[in-house]
Amino acid sequence: MTVAALKSDLHKFIDQIENEHLLQEYYLELKNLIEQQNHGVWEKLSEEQKKELLISYDESEDERNLIDHEEAMKKYKKWL
Repeated sequence: MTVAALKSDLHKFIDQIENEHLLQEYYLELKNLIEQQNHGVWEKLSEEQKKELLISYDESEDERNLIDHEEAMKKYKKWL
């Protein structure tokens, strides 16, 4: 399943929830997981790096801008 498909399915699940308390709990849990994963990485970036990262994220929302994992691995093999 692609990232876009996973995001779409997640949005569909969330859209079905009408209980505000439950939504708040899911929101806080997801937020905590993301913050733990990042361990302050965002704060260590320069403003220019943050800007570029946000642009890249926005561009990744369009599947035409994506390449498959194996193609990326071949392209960047020398750095891995």
